[in-house]
Amino acid sequence: MLLEGKVAVIHGGGGSIGAAAARVFAREGARLHLAGRSLPRLEGAASVVRELGGTVDIDVVDAMDQEAVDAHVDAVAMREGRIDIALNAVGFDHVQGLAIADTSLEAYLHPVTGYLQTNFVTAKAVSRVMVGQGSGVILTISTPGARLSGRGLIGNAAQSAGLEGFSRALAGELGPAGVRVVCVRPHALSDASSSYTAGMFGRIADSSGITIGDWWESLASTTLLGRLPELDEVAEYLAFAASDRAASLTGVVSNLTAGALVD
Repeated sequence: MLLEGKVAVIHGGGGSIGAAAARVFAREGARLHLAGRSLPRLEGAASVVRELGGTVDIDVVDAMDQEAVDAHVDAVAMREGRIDIALNAVGFDHVQGLAIADTSLEAYLHPVTGYLQTNFVTAKAVSRVMVGQGSGVILTISTPGARLSGRGLIGNAAQSAGLEGFSRALAGELGPAGVRVVCVRPHALSDASSSYTAGMFGRIADSSGITIGDWWESLASTTLLGRLPELDEVAEYLAFAASDRAASLTGVVSNLTAGALVD
């Protein structure tokens, strides 16, 4: 198993990507600690892990709160003796599809502040443990907005480009201590039906006067594979990136856009 004996903390563990990663990490032998703000969603994700025979604990933690995240990470490290993997899969609903003239400063800054703050908070907390033990993997999630241009993308573009830059810089800082940082950039996930993105894209489709089904088909048609990536595909890659088989992988932004972007 790829992650046998590894201890993994997933912030946003009740969300679509977080829960999918939890299932795959558990299958690969990791001991899981899921953190998030919604207890029902955490319990739902944990129940699936337990059905698969995995070991999982859940805690309600606000990933924007440094003191709360520090306390949670310290408690996990004390209980387990180490933390090998930290995935930030926290998501924020935000406005897309509007021209800059119709976008408020607050709406623009919401994803920028949200994603950059939570990734800083969680990475700062777990890096103390990982540097001390001389190993570990920090996983972050970006979007194609970091590389795209067009109307209605400014907030998403700013947060995604900022997160990718943050991940590269962090990889350079922590690499000498044996800690790897990998940023994963999936496209929109059409099977992430419970995520905030499904609702957001539904609003964009409505404003464009098309059905959400037609909107998804249109988005898929822009990729080289003619389809969008799926949750399990992203989760499988995250497990590989966190494993010892990817021991030389760090400071990268992994393109999982099904060819919407070509590096």
